[in-house]
Formats: sequence, C-alpha cells, structure tokens
Amino acid sequence: MKKNAKKASDTFDWSRADAMTDEEIHAAALSDPDAQPLTEEQLAEMKPFSPAKRVRMRLHLTQEEFAKRYGIPLSTLRDWEQYRTEPDQAAQSYIVAIEAFPDAIAEALSKHRQLEPA
Repeated sequence: MKKNAKKASDTFDWSRADAMTDEEIHAAALSDPDAQPLTEEQLAEMKPFSPAKRVRMRLHLTQEEFAKRYGIPLSTLRDWEQYRTEPDQAAQSYIVAIEAFPDAIAEALSKHRQLEPA
C-alpha cells in the first residue's frame, strides 16, 4: 500500500452504521449476496488454524521466516499448517515453547548456529 493511500476504515462513514440498531445491521448484512453468513453445516466443516499457523501468525512471520528462524523444514511447517501431517509430541511442545518464548528461542538458536563449524 502506498504511504499516502487511505485505508477503507479511514474513509468509512461510521455515523450511518452507528445510527443503526443491531437488527438493522444484521438485516443489511444478510441482504448482501456476496457476504452471506456461513451455515451451521459450513461452520462444522471448517478447521481451526493449526497451532503452528496460529503461533506463526501471532508473530507476524511468513512461513519462510518462521521456518528459518526456528529451524523447522519449510515443507514440514507447510504440512502441519495444511493438516497433511501432525507434529509429534516433541514438535508440539516446541510450538508451545515458541509461543511462550519466541525471542529467547530464536536467540538461542541463532547463537547455536554461530557456534557450528562452517
């Protein structure tokens, strides 16, 4: 996005929405054919984000950045995120640790990599 470009939220006239009741807002949303709410069946079929993807997104990292930073093969991370495979117990614990201490783990791995012979 250009530096001077305005976001939609900057130009939206909130006074119209603020004047509407919850019922009117709901009716307006239902009248938009491009933004229909999901049915109960559709919701039941949806999968939540994988724990690895949830942590990666909270850290605002791409798959490539997350994989490199935490020493996880990119293909493995993609498989976890797309539910093709599940992380084993050790990997699940590693993901929990990354979520709790992302900077400390990245720093420890960085120091370890510097000590490895070339």
